[in-house]
Amino acid sequence: MASNETALGDRTGSGRMSEETARSLLNVVELLRSFVEKCGRWTSWLFVPLVLITVFDVCLRKTGKFQIEIKEFMEPYYLGWMFESTLLQEFEWHTHTALFAMVLGYGYVANTHVRVDLVRETMAFRKKVWMELIGCTIFLIPFTSIVIYFAAIYAYDSFMIGEISASMVGLPHRWVIKSILTLGLCVALIAGVTVWLQSLVTLMAPPEMRFPLMTLEWPEQAGDSFEGKERMKVDLEKTVDEDLNEMTSKILSREDQNKKLYE
Repeated sequence: MASNETALGDRTGSGRMSEETARSLLNVVELLRSFVEKCGRWTSWLFVPLVLITVFDVCLRKTGKFQIEIKEFMEPYYLGWMFESTLLQEFEWHTHTALFAMVLGYGYVANTHVRVDLVRETMAFRKKVWMELIGCTIFLIPFTSIVIYFAAIYAYDSFMIGEISASMVGLPHRWVIKSILTLGLCVALIAGVTVWLQSLVTLMAPPEMRFPLMTLEWPEQAGDSFEGKERMKVDLEKTVDEDLNEMTSKILSREDQNKKLYE
């Protein structure tokens, strides 16, 4: 009988679930994870128009009277709206809202959200998995579902009354951005279900089974990955080492050149 103790003495799966069942559930997990990841990756490109619109708006506002003149000049070509500061600012926060809403779930499955792991990091592997499972069950999934419910009502009411910007020159169809916010929360909910399902498989699968984890790492792999401040520290140390090696190479090269000159 396979033992559920790793080389480090940390327990993994309990073996209450057959490997066939575990593999089937992991296929579902992979489909959900892939969907969340694609949503996040594609939506992350919104940072490009966000930066461009912001830079254009800031530069345009510095032109003063020229902004009014160029707006009037472009009016016959139906392009005068591009030079309205209020409209541009609303484009900015609409794009920003869509960006952060649609990558919430992606950040979770990629384990890049900020964690204050004062307690969890000292726990054994199975306790960490239980904490992730309970956290998704009690907090993430119910809370996100409640927010989705009210966000959907918020978007529906906006659509029914034909809500527009409070500004006369602002963006119309305010229900669009509210619907995107609801959609982003739905993706975050799918991400929560994905992590919940993987945590369940991790606890119940045969102890010898190994598969890529999203928010945890196997006991034998502990310390192989770096997140947040630790990653920054490693990158900084790597950069410093590379700079020192480069400087050393340059100094040695100059010394060799000087020796050749004096020979």
